[in-house]
Amino acid sequence: MGSTLTLAMLVGMARVLVTEELAPSGLDTLRSAGHDVDVQLGLDPDGLARALVGADALIVRSATQVTADALASSDSLQVVGRAGVGLDNVDVAAATAAGVMVVNAPQSNIVSAAEQTLALILAQARNTPQAHAALVEGRWERSKWTGMELQGKTLGIIGLGRIGKLVAERALGFGLHLVGYDPFVSPERAKEMSVELMDLADLAARADIITVHVAKTPDTVGLINADFLAGCKDGVRIINVARGGIVDEADLADAVRSGKVGAAGLDVFVTEPCTDSPLFGLPTVVVTPHLGASTHEAQDKAGQTIAEQVNLALAGEFVPFAVNIDAAEVAGPMKPFVALAEKLGALFGALFDDLPDEIELRFEGEIGGFDNSLATLAAAKGVLSASVSDPISYVNAGPMLDERGVSILPSGSAAPRDYVDRLTILGGGRRLSATLIGLRDEARIVRIDDHHIDLPISDHLLVVRNDDRPGMIGVVTSILGRELVNIDDMSVGRDGSEASAIMVISTAAAVHAAVTAEIADLPGILSVDRIGLR
Repeated sequence: MGSTLTLAMLVGMARVLVTEELAPSGLDTLRSAGHDVDVQLGLDPDGLARALVGADALIVRSATQVTADALASSDSLQVVGRAGVGLDNVDVAAATAAGVMVVNAPQSNIVSAAEQTLALILAQARNTPQAHAALVEGRWERSKWTGMELQGKTLGIIGLGRIGKLVAERALGFGLHLVGYDPFVSPERAKEMSVELMDLADLAARADIITVHVAKTPDTVGLINADFLAGCKDGVRIINVARGGIVDEADLADAVRSGKVGAAGLDVFVTEPCTDSPLFGLPTVVVTPHLGASTHEAQDKAGQTIAEQVNLALAGEFVPFAVNIDAAEVAGPMKPFVALAEKLGALFGALFDDLPDEIELRFEGEIGGFDNSLATLAAAKGVLSASVSDPISYVNAGPMLDERGVSILPSGSAAPRDYVDRLTILGGGRRLSATLIGLRDEARIVRIDDHHIDLPISDHLLVVRNDDRPGMIGVVTSILGRELVNIDDMSVGRDGSEASAIMVISTAAAVHAAVTAEIADLPGILSVDRIGLR
């Protein structure tokens, strides 16, 4: 799992397992990228486990439970895509540990969710569903369902993220006064939304209508409970189009029955599908079966977005909506240095039996001015590849280094004298530098420890330190020739004192340990390092 490459991946085609309905435009996007799209709907846990064998990507909506056991059944999974916002049904921690990227489509349904919020605010304010039901059953109950105007009322918005912001914009058109709570939003930002920011208790006391737009976390489960409702105005109205469980359904039902809560509108429930709730049957409560994202437009956007994200992940590109990678989009000049960072990290890691506790990664020159988070993850991935047999990816490289007590500290610095840009990794008394040259951005090693060299990065390198005296190159290369080791390239250099020299030899295949031992025993040889990329 994780970074394992399947045959399909190597030839540009991956198997994408889709277990829930996805917009046709999304399926077409996946197929256009050359992928084998395997649609299998309604799988039980055992069926999902069987279907995941050989799958490179999995796309789900909200019904498929992507558990640790399901993830463990896969032998090649690279990415899980959730065609929507919430990730309640995906074990993100287990995916991260397995090196599997998790992506979602956080902006696909925000307009639909905001509009559903306003629909429920209006529906419960004017008792529209109840009046409709009575009329079609033959009862003209005009006086029974007298409603409430929104004009001049106070709307309390808990959570001023993407959806909360859209709700605020639309609520202003109804003449509502807006108050809000969000510990991550500054008063200045709230003011730009025409929202008066305040703490949760003050919002409860001020608002005539309260709507929640926060993620479901341990801190927000049961946020709207009996204690919160006790601090609200009598007759307050509660709206939840976020996630089931943020509003305690039993506490809300009790508050509706007592008259503390005048009305409510809920689109989500703690267990879904839900056909039995203490809120059902209460005459002033409007309920819908999780319709927040159920518009044709939102479904199309979710399918298209998640297909694009999965295509990027399978191509090894930056994925904007990856939820378990802490990295920003890579600026153009930095892109080729991401791959270089991984190669340089792999060579550096191969120098050690035990990695140093602290590794410095220097971005020297113009690249020092760009975000280096993805390149730093690439270096971590490379460093680990020399010593870790488990699959390593951008997802789990950081946590795996943390488990080993190793930190990589990135820094920017001025351009070196001879290069526009250079990448240097150092720690534990060792140092490697590399750069990119030419129109093809050829990767070249330009420094090993105190020795300046110039050699293309290759899979197999022999680094020989020797006394700086004539004949040393011939002695070493004659042994390699005798052993039929093909030399692809070679660079020699001196340290600053000119007391010792270095020869770095690129070979077509790994040099056998017995051969390096023979070279190390030669008079005048100070050390021999056999390093390479796996």
